[in-house]
Amino acid sequence: MTRQLFVTTALPYANAPFHLGHIMEYIQADIWVRHQRMSGSEVHFVGADDAHGAPIMIAAEKAGITPQQFVAQIAAGRKQYLDGFHIEFDNWHSTDGIENHELSQDIYRKLKAAGFITSKTIEQFYDPVKKMFLPDRYIKGECPKCAAKDQYGDSCEVCSAVYSPTDLIKPYSVLTGATPVMKSSEHFFFKLSDQKCVDFLRTWALQDDRLQSEVANKCKEWLEGDGGLGDWDISRDAPYFGIEIPDQPGKYFYVWLDAPVGYLASLKNYFAKTGRDFDAFMADPMTEQIHFIGKDITYFHTLFWPAMLKFSGYKIPDNVYAHGFVTVSGEKMSKSRGTGISPLRYLDIGMNPEWLRYYFAAKLNAKVEDLDMNPEDFVARVNADLIGKYVNIASRAAGFITKRFDGRLGAADPEAHDLMQTTFAAVAEVKEFYEAREYSKALRRIMEVADHANQYVAQKAPWLIAKDPAREEELHRVCTTALGLFKILSVMLAPVLPQLTKAVASWLNCPIASWDDALVALEENHQIGEYQHLMQRVDIKIFDQLFDSPVPGSVSEAVAAPVTTTAPAPALTTPAATATNAAAIEELAPEITIDDFSRIDLRIARIVNCEQVEGSTKLLRLTLDVGEGRTRNVFSGIKSAYQPEQLIGKFTVMVANLAPRKMKFGISEGMVLAASAEDEKANPGLYILEAWPGAQPGMRVR
Repeated sequence: MTRQLFVTTALPYANAPFHLGHIMEYIQADIWVRHQRMSGSEVHFVGADDAHGAPIMIAAEKAGITPQQFVAQIAAGRKQYLDGFHIEFDNWHSTDGIENHELSQDIYRKLKAAGFITSKTIEQFYDPVKKMFLPDRYIKGECPKCAAKDQYGDSCEVCSAVYSPTDLIKPYSVLTGATPVMKSSEHFFFKLSDQKCVDFLRTWALQDDRLQSEVANKCKEWLEGDGGLGDWDISRDAPYFGIEIPDQPGKYFYVWLDAPVGYLASLKNYFAKTGRDFDAFMADPMTEQIHFIGKDITYFHTLFWPAMLKFSGYKIPDNVYAHGFVTVSGEKMSKSRGTGISPLRYLDIGMNPEWLRYYFAAKLNAKVEDLDMNPEDFVARVNADLIGKYVNIASRAAGFITKRFDGRLGAADPEAHDLMQTTFAAVAEVKEFYEAREYSKALRRIMEVADHANQYVAQKAPWLIAKDPAREEELHRVCTTALGLFKILSVMLAPVLPQLTKAVASWLNCPIASWDDALVALEENHQIGEYQHLMQRVDIKIFDQLFDSPVPGSVSEAVAAPVTTTAPAPALTTPAATATNAAAIEELAPEITIDDFSRIDLRIARIVNCEQVEGSTKLLRLTLDVGEGRTRNVFSGIKSAYQPEQLIGKFTVMVANLAPRKMKFGISEGMVLAASAEDEKANPGLYILEAWPGAQPGMRVR
């Protein structure tokens, strides 16, 4: 029976760009979703920006814009991250959307009608300088449970205790540093302490393996600890950016009430676009609701959220899967300590997004464990596994099929029958590992299969067989078998490496879209395409750029930019260097009209291949795909700046309507764009333009 899944990740707060922890969580969920789709499940994978709360209101005020404008600016930059790392949400929405207003208010009304909402006058911290009630996150002090310093007013990051801001020891306002004073205000509470809530949560959280054991144990502590569960304050006083509480002017929902409702709102928004019935889908007992979150927000997702849904008559989550934090070389990420990694910086400098997808997957499991990113380990895993084991199989066999057998496969090697059967059997194991979110186990099993395939190729040594004309048929069988093994490996890697395996499917001329495709052998006489380089190795030196601060004005600092300039290993320009080299930058050319510009046809081109030009000290020969159904040959004077392997697979910009030029080394059918200073001695370096992820060959640059 087809599974019917509703999958979400935690909603990022819309006051900053994505960080590496966001990308790790999205990759984790995206891999699971792709696995489910390969299994034939119906999956709806949605996300949204968490748009409400005092921090956004205050940040917008400082910027001199409305909160809606502030959120829109942040939201405009999301797509480049998601596309850049091949993360495919079906829908991305905002908690400030009309759907979230309606759903949040409906849940509140139903909770109130069921007797789970109460009100009382409370003493609340007030900033006498800012003249406003202070949200929990704008009050800090010592934790009342463990005495940890500088903890926020709602929960402790050290001991995970949850408390009221007034419980803090030595509180102070984060906004002004002033000691807050107490003022009275009527607040509304969700009666989480109600015995019906407690009984429900004991069943929901502690049975049926809905939660990982670590999370379930923490829930048990919260449920059975001293004092049990307290009622949850769900209101905030104006001024506040959020959703108004029905019939209570000047009162707004606390952001943690409406934020998770954003999951439902995004799905409802998506279904409205696609013509699905949201209410029927959520009422269907076959629908499974799955949440991927960070370990720091388990309290809200395993107590407040399911109880809210249960007692307002909505579907409760089937599973909540928590993960740990991302550290860098054993340290918490920090820009000041040089251990911060910007996801856009990663893309800016030309690092392959699927290197990171593979690396994260190789370290992720079903436990709530922190994931450490170590440059040496990163390089070793990617180069040893993806290049040395996986890609190596194809590169050793593909050329013989193309050159000796006109791209047609032969019969399978009967001596490899047992190897093929054990490889087919491994598919079921790997599939189970993906299902259980044991990605590291899945990849270890895949690489064991790759080891056996490489042993087969090494034992048969097709490069030696090829030297004997009498062994032509044997060569055909061995290379065909190697590519058959490679295809099965590609299917198993597809959830982790979607773009690479898509290229493999195109080259092998076969589907790699479902788990069943792994069990379909490549037939004799099957036609494949010409093999192209699939992935380059990681150079450890590139991490020097990754940990550097972004160049001012680069894509890492901007919200969005269609084209970036990327050098192979440039030294970052300092302010002093900029002043020194300013004279090397040439003056602007004479003014032109839009008609002059429109005569130049600039197109996105994929660099299919790049090679040295024998006899030339300046040129590289580029083979470019410009979306024409053929490739172009272009000579470019960039040899001093780039090694050929650095450019293969990149997307650049070329002048597509430049008349072909006959050169000593052949015909050049266009020109790629690169930047340089007028005086290259004063400011050396060539910088080929690189298109932003998501651009496709043939797209016109306007």
